[in-house]
Amino acid sequence: MDFIEGEIICLNKPYGMSSFGALARARTILSRKLGVKRLKTGHAGTLDPLATGVLILCTGKKTKQIETLQYHSKEYTATLQLGATTPSFDREHTVDHTFPTAHITRELILRTLPMFLGEIKQIPPEYSACKIDGQRAYKLMRKGQNVELKPKILQIDEIELTHFDSRTMQMGIRVVCGKGTYIRALARDIGQALGSGAFLTELCRTRLGEVRVEDCIALDCFEQWVDEHVEVV
Repeated sequence: MDFIEGEIICLNKPYGMSSFGALARARTILSRKLGVKRLKTGHAGTLDPLATGVLILCTGKKTKQIETLQYHSKEYTATLQLGATTPSFDREHTVDHTFPTAHITRELILRTLPMFLGEIKQIPPEYSACKIDGQRAYKLMRKGQNVELKPKILQIDEIELTHFDSRTMQMGIRVVCGKGTYIRALARDIGQALGSGAFLTELCRTRLGEVRVEDCIALDCFEQWVDEHVEVV
């Protein structure tokens, strides 16, 4: 493989690491193995630090394909905790509000989920990389500033309930969607539609375009994988 000329690498991003952090680690390993100071790299489709799954890295001239790759269809699996919210709509922050859940049934969920099919409007999370006057929204939030983001038009192609536990009030969903969809914001909106609250406890991107998570390289195995594909310098 010619990583300097350009290759596409499919990585399974680990939990707790940013997409940039995963890219930086992969770039360091590749640069060292190739004997170059800094290999040209980029990634398509950012994942939150608490999410796992498909992260596509591009090297060399293949970085020109990043924008195209970001528009490919994506599939996610997620677990939602009903009856509570957090400021970031995931476990990055602690619970800030709780809500009743006694009225929530599997039947109510099955009636509610189709509301999110097709073209929908979604307000991105305040703790996100969206820019406001050139500054990232999450950075403004961490400074204690108020953030107001405008709704975006998104496409949800599929959404299904994969499991529901009425005892713990946790539900699982599988979502197929287009570019720009925040599953954290979808969890927030599903919770509101159910007359309660919700936040993500788990999120995995299982597919990006034709690339599935089972075909991706675990970051812990990346150095060994590189050794098998380049001549060690």
